[in-house]
Parts: sequence; structure tokens; C-alpha cells
Amino acid sequence: MDDATKPEKKPSRIQLRNRKRILEAALDVFSQHGYRGATLDQIAEASGLSKPNILYYFDGKEAIHVTLLNTLMENWLDPLAKMDPEGDPLEEILAYIHRKVQMSREFPRESRLFANEILQGAPRMRPHLETGLKTLFDEKTALIKRWMEEGKLAQSDPRHLVFSIWATTQHYADFEVQVSILTDGEADPVEGAEAFLDSMYRKLLTP
Repeated sequence: MDDATKPEKKPSRIQLRNRKRILEAALDVFSQHGYRGATLDQIAEASGLSKPNILYYFDGKEAIHVTLLNTLMENWLDPLAKMDPEGDPLEEILAYIHRKVQMSREFPRESRLFANEILQGAPRMRPHLETGLKTLFDEKTALIKRWMEEGKLAQSDPRHLVFSIWATTQHYADFEVQVSILTDGEADPVEGAEAFLDSMYRKLLTP
């Protein structure tokens, strides 16, 4: 058996653990400093591993960033993908809003990572946006438009409806510090947001 046909050696538990440590540390660093402001030294310090050790697992800062973005996109599309064409239209959209609010509560670093990438012009994520996200977006906005034409939802532009949902839910993650200051450090300001957004969109979309 030549080298080309040899099965790939599975990473050891230590290797898997170290990769996880690096990615977890990098998520903190990138979400705080953005891609341009982040350095391998910062990631090494945050992970408790040496810089040469980091480079053993990843080719460099960009490779770590792309790995995080690829994982992020899979999770990011899931709440929209779950919108069921056979469900009650209003409840499906409200459930989507609740899922997005929950993501802001549970994954604020990932949201900021995504936002920073978009603000830079999406140099590493553009293929995902042009294929995975665009295809899903077109599919779900067409579904919402059909629901509106059938009189099951109040008329509006489905594209801008989805944009507004992103803006009003992801705000709590992307501007977490500002929200915390303006709500006097409430333990969970997102909890109030969930009820408010449910009420607002319910009134907006009820035919």
C-alpha cells in the first residue's frame, strides 16, 4: 500500500482537545478584536499554548478564522432552515424570532465574529453568503411571500422583514456592552427583548 492509499490517521484525544482549546480561545480574541486586530500571540496566550504549538494545528491566523466561520455558518443557517412550510405562518415566523433571540443569548461571541467579518466586506465568508445563505434566504422569503399572498400574514416586503428580524435580534449580541450599560446591568436584558419582539412582530404580521 503506497502513501496515497493509506487511511488517514485519526487525531488523538490530546490533539482534538488542543484544537478545541485553540478555537475557543480564538473565538474570544476575534470577537473582541476583529480579524485585523487579532494576533496569534493573543490566541496563544488565551489558549495557554505556545505559538509554535498553535502553528502545529493551524497554518496561521486565517486558517483558524476560516475554521471558525465555517462552523458558524452551519449553526447560523439552522434557525431559518427550520421554518416549516406546513406550519402556521405567524407561529413559524415568531418561532424563528425566538430562535434568533436565543442564539444572541447563547452565542454572542459567534454573532460578533460574523458581524466583524461582514463589516470587512466578507473576504473569507463571501462564498458561503453567495451560495448557502442566499439560496436559503431566497427559499424562505418566497415562502413568506406566498403566505402573504394567501392572506395568512399582513403584506410587507419579506426580504426586509427578515433583515429587520436579524437587526432586532442580533443587536443584543453585537452591542452587548451597550445594552448592558443602558439596561443598568440587568442579569438578562434579552429576556425582555424576547417578549417585546414577539408582541411587535405579532402585531405587524397579523392580517
